[in-house]
Amino acid sequence: MSMVKSIELVLPKDAVYLAGSGIGGQVLLTLNSTLVDPIVRVELVGRGYVEWNEEIGASRDYSREVVCSNKADYVHKTKTFPVEDNWLGAGSHTFDFHFNLPPRLPSTFASRTGHIFYFLQASCEGREHILAKKKVYLLVQGTADARTDLSSQKPVCVSAEKTIAYNCCSQGTVSLRVQMDKDTFTPGESVVFTTEILNRTAKCIRTVVSALYAHVRYEGFTPSAERRSRLDSSELLRQEANTPVGAFNTAKMVSTLKLPPVLALSGGEPEQELMHTRYELAVTVHLPWSLTCVKAKVPIVVTGSPVDAAGCPLLEGGASPGSPDGPL
Repeated sequence: MSMVKSIELVLPKDAVYLAGSGIGGQVLLTLNSTLVDPIVRVELVGRGYVEWNEEIGASRDYSREVVCSNKADYVHKTKTFPVEDNWLGAGSHTFDFHFNLPPRLPSTFASRTGHIFYFLQASCEGREHILAKKKVYLLVQGTADARTDLSSQKPVCVSAEKTIAYNCCSQGTVSLRVQMDKDTFTPGESVVFTTEILNRTAKCIRTVVSALYAHVRYEGFTPSAERRSRLDSSELLRQEANTPVGAFNTAKMVSTLKLPPVLALSGGEPEQELMHTRYELAVTVHLPWSLTCVKAKVPIVVTGSPVDAAGCPLLEGGASPGSPDGPL
């Protein structure tokens, strides 16, 4: 029977941590019997990597794949807890810890091509071997520079129009306009926009789809150190409105898309070149009777709350900022 019954990390449930904020918690170690010369520690780790296969030599009679990859280490801190008299008795033992996240970190991210992840790992070691360990992944939201000014934004308006042919010889136009009071948002915020449709055809429009897309450019290297890029797009949010717009009629609707609480920030810092992200709101009017559609695309910017000199508080749960890290 192992001397260690269990080891657990006690943290606020479902907490989202801002870069630059503090992470506080406890390691709960339960022993079946006395443990001599134990080493009890907790580590904070943040890493990222991208990897994809890319064809080369496609212009010749053969093609082969090369693996493009890249990786980054964002944070690695360790706290080893002092043990009085170098022994722990049977039963439960609690160890408090606190770490400060660096202020300039990318957000937690996961896709088929790349990952950015953060975790805490607690461990208990005996004489030259690990007796037990526990890992818990964290949600970390990147933050903007303190100079970011969200008050100077201007309204946004994007229009699109298409001439539609239908019923052999008939044609008309469908106009689409999307308006927003601002184009810059923070994770968890609601994106509110107004869609106006002018239907100058003899047909009824029934479906309007609004979707938020993330376009991510990954940066990697081949085994011979050649730099490569890959662009992937994904749909983050989608909303479908079945609001009929009659023939030669106009309709206006107000829609809301709530952003996820953790998002990669738009752009990317020079030292964090695993990936660069941009966002786009696309509003599409489907015209099934003409096998076409009218689409308006609105670029939006996702930024984080500015970081002040004292650091950022948690978005929810967790310890307050300002507490120093434990011994490293």
